[in-house]
Amino acid sequence: MRKKLVVGNWKLHGSLVENEKLLDEIATQLKDLRNIDCGVCLPYPYLFQAQRKLANTSILWGAQNVSQFLAGAYTSSVSAKMIADFGCSFAIVGHSERRSYSHESNQKAVIRIKRAVDAGITPIYCVGETLAEYGLGQTKKIIEAQILAIFGLDAITLSRAKAVGLVVAYEPVWAIGTGHAAQPAQAQMVHHFIRALIAQHDADFAEKVRIIYGGSLTPVNACSLLIMPDIDGGLVGHSALNALTFKAICEMAAHTHELCEGISCD
Repeated sequence: MRKKLVVGNWKLHGSLVENEKLLDEIATQLKDLRNIDCGVCLPYPYLFQAQRKLANTSILWGAQNVSQFLAGAYTSSVSAKMIADFGCSFAIVGHSERRSYSHESNQKAVIRIKRAVDAGITPIYCVGETLAEYGLGQTKKIIEAQILAIFGLDAITLSRAKAVGLVVAYEPVWAIGTGHAAQPAQAQMVHHFIRALIAQHDADFAEKVRIIYGGSLTPVNACSLLIMPDIDGGLVGHSALNALTFKAICEMAAHTHELCEGISCD
């Protein structure tokens, strides 16, 4: 059985003072959780702070992106080796906001996957369709191109990806920040489709890869989404900025079967 994974994406939020309080609260609130992996992905300037605050806890931490370059004259870029220096477990790759604002292609995202796994960091590879693509019924077409791009990587990199545990995050772009999450059955259909695509190339990898949901996951909808068989956790945005709401989601992920029987999901 795949262990659930819940990762908070803080996006462009935080300060040294605010982070100190939030990281302490998260570490305290989540210290007794078992059978789940929990983490937070912070802006680059705060990775040292996260390392200092979380090093002796069960909470993992990571970056929100990683450069496609190893080193050189690439002003403002941050390499995988650099974030590895801060003990990062994760790097988010190909997030919809990066694809939109910085025009990151599937090909560039896949190079970032390679940089991350070569540095021993687990990439959280984001895939998903925009509102326009969703409206045109192109969900599967868009996601198929995004997933199959992974298998353009060389065999050594794919082997390393299996070792460090590549994570796929399905983020329906039309749901991010809108408060309108995908319906559980709809999200499950896409997650199953992603797993089937991976299985066409490597059935064993498909069974092990964690596919998490990243479209406005909240304590209100988390239970109904997390009980789906192919949804292995969540990439959490706004709800990760509050320790209690983040804890609620993590608890549901850790105790899916107990919490989601009968009326307790309501």
